[in-house]
Amino acid sequence: MRLQGKVCVITGARGGIGAVTAEFFAREGAKVVGVDLLAGSPGDLSLEVDVTDEEQVAGMYARAREEFGRIDVLFNNAGISPTDDASVLDTNFETWQRVQDVNLKSVFLCCKHGIPHLLDNDPPGGSVINTASFVAVMGAATSQISYTASKGGVLSMSRELGVEFARSGVRVNALCPGPVDTPLLQELFAKDPERAARRLVHLPMGRFARAEEIAAGALFLASDESSYVNATTFLIDGGLSGAYTTPL
Repeated sequence: MRLQGKVCVITGARGGIGAVTAEFFAREGAKVVGVDLLAGSPGDLSLEVDVTDEEQVAGMYARAREEFGRIDVLFNNAGISPTDDASVLDTNFETWQRVQDVNLKSVFLCCKHGIPHLLDNDPPGGSVINTASFVAVMGAATSQISYTASKGGVLSMSRELGVEFARSGVRVNALCPGPVDTPLLQELFAKDPERAARRLVHLPMGRFARAEEIAAGALFLASDESSYVNATTFLIDGGLSGAYTTPL
Protein backbone atom coordinates (compact mmCIF):
# COMPACT_ATOMS: atom_id res chain seq x y z
CA MET A 1 0.00 0.00 0.00
CA ARG A 2 2.78 2.41 -0.92
CA LEU A 3 0.34 4.86 -2.52
CA GLN A 4 -2.40 4.64 0.10
CA GLY A 5 -4.47 7.84 0.06
CA LYS A 6 -2.75 9.29 -3.01
CA VAL A 7 -4.57 10.45 -6.13
CA CYS A 8 -2.65 9.75 -9.34
CA VAL A 9 -3.42 11.14 -12.80
CA ILE A 10 -2.02 9.02 -15.65
CA THR A 11 -2.10 10.18 -19.27
CA GLY A 12 -1.77 7.66 -22.07
CA ALA A 13 -3.49 5.28 -19.67
CA ARG A 14 -4.84 2.91 -22.33
CA GLY A 15 -1.41 2.11 -23.73
CA GLY A 16 0.98 -0.60 -22.59
CA ILE A 17 3.00 1.28 -19.97
CA GLY A 18 0.09 3.48 -18.90
CA ALA A 19 -2.37 0.63 -18.44
CA VAL A 20 0.05 -1.51 -16.45
CA THR A 21 1.06 1.46 -14.30
CA ALA A 22 -2.60 2.20 -13.55
CA GLU A 23 -2.93 -1.40 -12.34
CA PHE A 24 0.21 -1.13 -10.20
CA PHE A 25 -0.86 2.18 -8.67
CA ALA A 26 -4.34 0.89 -7.83
CA ARG A 27 -2.90 -2.25 -6.27
CA GLU A 28 -0.77 -0.05 -4.01
CA GLY A 29 -3.79 1.86 -2.73
CA ALA A 30 -4.00 4.87 -5.06
CA LYS A 31 -7.07 6.45 -6.56
CA VAL A 32 -6.27 6.42 -10.28
CA VAL A 33 -7.50 8.89 -12.88
CA GLY A 34 -6.93 7.25 -16.26
CA VAL A 35 -6.68 9.71 -19.13
CA ASP A 36 -6.51 8.91 -22.83
CA LEU A 37 -7.71 10.20 -26.17
CA LEU A 38 -9.82 7.04 -26.45
CA ALA A 39 -12.53 5.87 -24.08
CA GLY A 40 -12.07 3.06 -21.60
CA SER A 41 -8.95 3.98 -19.66
CA PRO A 42 -8.40 1.96 -16.48
CA GLY A 43 -8.89 3.75 -13.18
CA ASP A 44 -11.37 4.93 -10.60
CA LEU A 45 -12.15 7.82 -12.95
CA SER A 46 -11.75 7.47 -16.71
CA LEU A 47 -11.48 10.61 -18.83
CA GLU A 48 -11.32 11.13 -22.59
CA VAL A 49 -8.94 14.06 -23.12
CA ASP A 50 -6.86 15.48 -25.94
CA VAL A 51 -3.73 16.34 -23.96
CA THR A 52 -2.55 18.73 -26.67
CA ASP A 53 -5.54 20.99 -25.91
CA GLU A 54 -4.88 23.37 -23.01
CA GLU A 55 -8.52 23.82 -22.04
CA GLN A 56 -9.09 20.06 -21.87
CA VAL A 57 -5.92 19.52 -19.83
CA ALA A 58 -6.91 22.18 -17.30
CA GLY A 59 -10.37 20.65 -17.15
CA MET A 60 -9.16 17.11 -16.49
CA TYR A 61 -7.23 18.21 -13.39
CA ALA A 62 -10.19 20.25 -12.17
CA ARG A 63 -12.39 17.17 -12.64
CA ALA A 64 -9.95 14.94 -10.76
CA ARG A 65 -9.72 17.46 -7.91
CA GLU A 66 -13.50 17.78 -7.77
CA GLU A 67 -13.90 13.99 -7.61
CA PHE A 68 -11.18 13.14 -5.09
CA GLY A 69 -10.34 16.40 -3.29
CA ARG A 70 -6.63 16.43 -4.09
CA ILE A 71 -3.96 15.34 -6.60
CA ASP A 72 -0.63 13.82 -5.54
CA VAL A 73 0.99 12.26 -8.59
CA LEU A 74 1.15 13.31 -12.23
CA PHE A 75 2.33 10.58 -14.59
CA ASN A 76 2.59 12.41 -17.90
CA ASN A 77 2.96 9.40 -20.13
CA ALA A 78 1.03 10.08 -23.35
CA GLY A 79 3.15 9.80 -26.48
CA ILE A 80 3.29 8.69 -30.11
CA SER A 81 5.96 7.29 -32.41
CA PRO A 82 4.58 7.24 -35.97
CA THR A 83 6.40 5.41 -38.75
CA ASP A 84 6.60 8.56 -40.91
CA ASP A 85 8.86 10.14 -38.26
CA ALA A 86 12.22 9.05 -39.60
CA SER A 87 15.38 10.79 -40.82
CA VAL A 88 15.46 14.58 -40.83
CA LEU A 89 15.81 14.24 -44.61
CA ASP A 90 12.52 12.38 -44.94
CA THR A 91 10.26 13.65 -42.14
CA ASN A 92 7.82 16.34 -43.21
CA PHE A 93 6.95 19.28 -41.00
CA GLU A 94 3.39 18.08 -40.35
CA THR A 95 4.71 14.86 -38.86
CA TRP A 96 7.38 16.74 -36.90
CA GLN A 97 4.78 19.05 -35.36
CA ARG A 98 2.28 16.29 -34.58
CA VAL A 99 4.90 14.37 -32.60
CA GLN A 100 6.08 17.52 -30.80
CA ASP A 101 2.51 18.37 -29.81
CA VAL A 102 1.71 14.96 -28.33
CA ASN A 103 5.10 14.16 -26.78
CA LEU A 104 6.36 17.54 -25.58
CA LYS A 105 3.60 20.15 -25.65
CA SER A 106 1.29 17.83 -23.71
CA VAL A 107 3.88 17.37 -20.95
CA PHE A 108 4.29 21.16 -20.73
CA LEU A 109 0.51 21.58 -20.44
CA CYS A 110 0.16 18.80 -17.87
CA CYS A 111 2.91 20.33 -15.73
CA LYS A 112 1.56 23.86 -16.15
CA HIS A 113 -1.94 22.91 -15.03
CA GLY A 114 -1.15 19.92 -12.80
CA ILE A 115 1.64 21.25 -10.58
CA PRO A 116 -0.56 24.01 -9.08
CA HIS A 117 -2.79 21.26 -7.65
CA LEU A 118 0.24 19.65 -5.98
CA LEU A 119 1.20 23.02 -4.53
CA ASP A 120 -2.34 23.41 -3.15
CA ASN A 121 -2.02 20.27 -1.03
CA ASP A 122 -1.63 20.65 2.72
CA PRO A 123 1.29 20.38 3.10
CA PRO A 124 2.30 21.21 -0.48
CA GLY A 125 3.93 18.43 -2.43
CA GLY A 126 3.72 15.56 -4.82
CA SER A 127 5.53 13.67 -7.55
CA VAL A 128 5.63 14.44 -11.26
CA ILE A 129 6.84 11.68 -13.58
CA ASN A 130 7.38 12.64 -17.21
CA THR A 131 7.97 9.86 -19.71
CA ALA A 132 11.06 10.63 -21.77
CA SER A 133 13.21 7.90 -23.36
CA PHE A 134 16.71 6.51 -23.58
CA VAL A 135 16.97 8.32 -26.94
CA ALA A 136 17.06 11.58 -24.97
CA VAL A 137 20.61 10.71 -23.89
CA MET A 138 22.07 9.01 -26.99
CA GLY A 139 21.83 9.12 -30.76
CA ALA A 140 20.44 6.48 -33.09
CA ALA A 141 21.28 5.64 -36.68
CA THR A 142 17.68 4.41 -37.11
CA SER A 143 16.39 7.92 -36.57
CA GLN A 144 13.00 9.12 -35.37
CA ILE A 145 14.02 12.74 -35.45
CA SER A 146 10.96 14.41 -33.95
CA TYR A 147 10.46 11.68 -31.34
CA THR A 148 14.08 11.98 -30.24
CA ALA A 149 13.92 15.77 -30.10
CA SER A 150 10.65 15.70 -28.16
CA LYS A 151 12.03 13.29 -25.56
CA GLY A 152 15.15 15.40 -25.17
CA GLY A 153 12.85 18.33 -24.46
CA VAL A 154 10.92 16.32 -21.87
CA LEU A 155 14.17 15.36 -20.15
CA SER A 156 15.56 18.89 -19.91
CA MET A 157 12.19 20.36 -18.91
CA SER A 158 11.81 17.78 -16.15
CA ARG A 159 15.26 18.59 -14.80
CA GLU A 160 14.48 22.30 -14.67
CA LEU A 161 11.07 21.82 -13.04
CA GLY A 162 12.59 19.48 -10.45
CA VAL A 163 15.05 22.17 -9.45
CA GLU A 164 12.46 24.96 -9.53
CA PHE A 165 9.91 23.27 -7.28
CA ALA A 166 12.14 21.19 -5.00
CA ARG A 167 11.73 23.48 -1.98
CA SER A 168 7.97 23.46 -2.50
CA GLY A 169 7.82 19.72 -1.91
CA VAL A 170 7.24 18.81 -5.56
CA ARG A 171 9.63 16.32 -7.16
CA VAL A 172 9.91 16.07 -10.95
CA ASN A 173 11.71 13.20 -12.66
CA ALA A 174 12.10 11.99 -16.23
CA LEU A 175 11.38 8.29 -16.63
CA CYS A 176 13.54 7.07 -19.53
CA PRO A 177 12.62 3.59 -20.77
CA GLY A 178 14.63 1.62 -23.25
CA PRO A 179 12.72 -0.18 -26.02
CA VAL A 180 9.61 -1.73 -24.48
CA ASP A 181 7.62 -4.65 -25.85
CA THR A 182 4.34 -2.74 -26.21
CA PRO A 183 1.73 -2.65 -29.01
CA LEU A 184 3.36 0.58 -30.25
CA LEU A 185 6.73 -1.13 -30.70
CA GLN A 186 5.16 -4.29 -32.11
CA GLU A 187 3.32 -2.26 -34.76
CA LEU A 188 6.50 -0.45 -35.73
CA PHE A 189 8.51 -3.64 -36.00
CA ALA A 190 5.81 -5.62 -37.81
CA LYS A 191 6.18 -3.14 -40.65
CA ASP A 192 10.00 -3.22 -40.57
CA PRO A 193 11.52 -6.41 -39.05
CA GLU A 194 15.03 -5.34 -40.09
CA ARG A 195 14.66 -2.19 -38.01
CA ALA A 196 13.66 -4.32 -35.02
CA ALA A 197 16.65 -6.59 -35.43
CA ARG A 198 19.01 -3.64 -35.58
CA ARG A 199 17.69 -2.39 -32.26
CA LEU A 200 17.60 -5.71 -30.48
CA VAL A 201 21.26 -6.51 -31.13
CA HIS A 202 22.33 -3.45 -29.13
CA LEU A 203 20.57 -4.54 -25.94
CA PRO A 204 23.02 -6.10 -23.45
CA MET A 205 20.20 -8.19 -21.93
CA GLY A 206 19.17 -9.51 -25.34
CA ARG A 207 15.50 -8.57 -25.04
CA PHE A 208 13.14 -5.63 -24.92
CA ALA A 209 11.74 -4.43 -21.60
CA ARG A 210 8.34 -5.54 -20.35
CA ALA A 211 5.78 -2.86 -19.57
CA GLU A 212 5.68 -4.17 -15.99
CA GLU A 213 9.36 -3.32 -15.55
CA ILE A 214 8.78 0.30 -16.54
CA ALA A 215 5.63 0.52 -14.40
CA ALA A 216 7.65 -0.64 -11.40
CA GLY A 217 9.98 2.31 -11.93
CA ALA A 218 7.04 4.70 -12.15
CA LEU A 219 5.65 3.22 -8.92
CA PHE A 220 8.95 3.86 -7.14
CA LEU A 221 9.04 7.48 -8.36
CA ALA A 222 5.40 8.02 -7.31
CA SER A 223 5.93 6.63 -3.83
CA ASP A 224 7.55 8.18 -0.77
CA GLU A 225 10.38 5.65 -1.15
CA SER A 226 11.84 8.04 -3.72
CA SER A 227 11.50 11.11 -1.48
CA TYR A 228 15.07 12.22 -2.23
CA VAL A 229 14.99 11.40 -5.95
CA ASN A 230 14.48 14.59 -7.92
CA ALA A 231 15.40 16.14 -11.29
CA THR A 232 16.86 12.82 -12.43
CA THR A 233 17.30 10.97 -15.69
CA PHE A 234 15.73 7.75 -14.41
CA LEU A 235 16.91 5.21 -16.97
CA ILE A 236 15.30 1.77 -17.20
CA ASP A 237 17.02 0.53 -20.32
CA GLY A 238 18.66 -2.81 -19.48
CA GLY A 239 22.09 -1.23 -19.79
CA LEU A 240 21.58 0.00 -23.37
CA SER A 241 22.83 3.54 -22.76
CA GLY A 242 25.90 2.21 -20.97
CA ALA A 243 26.92 -0.30 -23.65
CA TYR A 244 29.99 0.00 -25.86
CA THR A 245 30.14 -3.53 -27.25
CA THR A 246 27.05 -5.69 -27.66
CA PRO A 247 26.34 -9.43 -27.59
CA LEU A 248 26.91 -11.44 -30.75
